[in-house]
Amino acid sequence: MRRPSVRPEEAAVRPLHLRFRYLGLAFLGGALGTGLRYGLTLLLPGAGQGRGAVLVANVLGAFLLGLLLEGLAMRGPDQGIRRTGRILVGTGLLGGFTTYSTLSETTVQLLGERGLGVGLAYPAATLVLGLAAAFLGVALGHRLVAPASPEREVQDA
Repeated sequence: MRRPSVRPEEAAVRPLHLRFRYLGLAFLGGALGTGLRYGLTLLLPGAGQGRGAVLVANVLGAFLLGLLLEGLAMRGPDQGIRRTGRILVGTGLLGGFTTYSTLSETTVQLLGERGLGVGLAYPAATLVLGLAAAFLGVALGHRLVAPASPEREVQDA
């Protein structure tokens, strides 16, 4: 059975999540980010069965994502190398590095092992610290990166 061909004008409007190039970038970045998170758990082995490493990964990842996205936004529209970097580093690497699925699993474990107080404090601290870290990343990205000039946008496109 032959696959239907995609006409160029249809490919141009295909959503990013359906384009193999961007899927590959997210996959590659995600694999690297997951490896980095695993390395972090090896660096912080005594941090409560990896719970401390997960907290650090989530908060650091939120900060770096805020920094990255604000830096890219200040440089111009989401296209070309900026889009590639956002998907490879933001969606992929930092998506693999942070782990909110493990946060939910850890929360359930803590609720059973340590009770309601610790079980709710851990995810609350992760979310509050992550939000604060993301805000700091955005603020730092805004201060470090000069806004895009019209000449730069034409040059980068």
